Amino acid sequence: MELKLEPRKLGEVDSDALVMVGFEAAPPQAAAADQIKELYDSGEFSGKALEIAILHRPAGLKAKRLVLGGGGKREKFDAAELRKLVGAVVRALKGKGIRSITLALDEGWRSEDFIASAVEGAVLADLENDRYKTDPKKNEKQVASFAIQTDQKAGAQTALDRGRILAEAQNFSRELANEPANVLTPTLLAERATQMAAEFGLECEVLDQDRMRQLGMGALLGVAQGSAEPPALIVIRYKPASAPKSKDHLGLIGKGVTFDTGGISIKPSDGMEKMRYDMAGGAAVLGAMRAIAQIKPSIPVTALVPTVENMPGSKAQRPGDIVTSLSGKTVEVLNTDAEGRLILIDALTYAQRLGCTHLVDAATLTGAIVVALGSVNVGAFTNNEAFLNKLLTAAKAEGEKTWQLPMDEEYKELLKSTFADLHNIGGRAGGSITAAWFIRDFVGETPWIHLDIAGTAWLDDAKPYMAKGATGVGLRTFVRLAESW
Repeated sequence: MELKLEPRKLGEVDSDALVMVGFEAAPPQAAAADQIKELYDSGEFSGKALEIAILHRPAGLKAKRLVLGGGGKREKFDAAELRKLVGAVVRALKGKGIRSITLALDEGWRSEDFIASAVEGAVLADLENDRYKTDPKKNEKQVASFAIQTDQKAGAQTALDRGRILAEAQNFSRELANEPANVLTPTLLAERATQMAAEFGLECEVLDQDRMRQLGMGALLGVAQGSAEPPALIVIRYKPASAPKSKDHLGLIGKGVTFDTGGISIKPSDGMEKMRYDMAGGAAVLGAMRAIAQIKPSIPVTALVPTVENMPGSKAQRPGDIVTSLSGKTVEVLNTDAEGRLILIDALTYAQRLGCTHLVDAATLTGAIVVALGSVNVGAFTNNEAFLNKLLTAAKAEGEKTWQLPMDEEYKELLKSTFADLHNIGGRAGGSITAAWFIRDFVGETPWIHLDIAGTAWLDDAKPYMAKGATGVGLRTFVRLAESW
């Protein structure tokens, strides 16, 4: 899809579809106003969020169609809502074979954030998860160009470029998480990460099983031992061109379980096919590094993705096994399906050894977070409120809803083990909190945030603005966090 700015006035825009935003009880005051008012008066269009109406051959316009997209209530409309609306419009028009789309924004919505979000919405909406379909007609209906009508004020092109970078990186993450587990093994995920790093000028190192054994990553290796596929620890480094003003060093850690059967504590068969997305946290981290390499924040960022398969083979980890983590602490494994936290603790300890001063991990960690927050909010946990406030500000700016959950000391008591330093589950009650407490026990006083994305990393059904499958959640927040440091 070609992305561009359109400097011509509304009446001169020559496009298959000229898109305008209409709000509830507030028609756009622009060309073809009489026809737009008629749509409102007849009830064919009310301005509700994501509603779409099409006028063919509108009077006074060169564009073949005038498309009204519903923005909902004007006072609640922001860049995140525009991202969704543009996505919904692109997906609806693409299905009708429309090739060129131009978005016209009211003067109040022409800021850099709105321009970037509009571009993101278009690019994210354009991704279809049909790579493995053999239908020869699947690519016939594609949008060739998306333009934003503007007088090219300073910053518009920069905003367009930023939106493209973020959306392409998010689509990269989504495509990784959508890959079936027979295509994307831990080894092949490491290869994809290495290729991406080389393409965008990042340093990349992959620790293999022998190196992890030498270091003493017993928690990570215990999860991997049931699979014929060897594990890997992917390490990608971004270094700013000029020396940073502080000693801060951001570490992004993403869970990379390319398939999760639950191991010996095997999952029910219903829905297990989706467990290929159990590496969505790792995919978001890799995509964030791709964007960071282009946006070039002033803080050094290191990403770590521990990647394994969790399988119930003859050598698989058993409930009751005790493993020694890289930190030296021992863990009694009561449930082998609580594997994500085991691979994360070794990666977090290694991140600290590499000099990371602030840590954020992202993981499809618990079903409990889905019960608590559904598919709307990411669950956030921390040992440092000031650091979390930075991340929540970044998440709000990017429209990635995130909600903090408590970490009272009483929850930690549920992890006490008779035979080891702690066990890896705390029971059903407060499951997402005890999982976070387990991880927290290994980071010490280092500022740390855990994001449980189990409810938000996958769409079971397509949305008007995005295809079914992986969402790439977290990526934009990570980039904004680094960018605004």
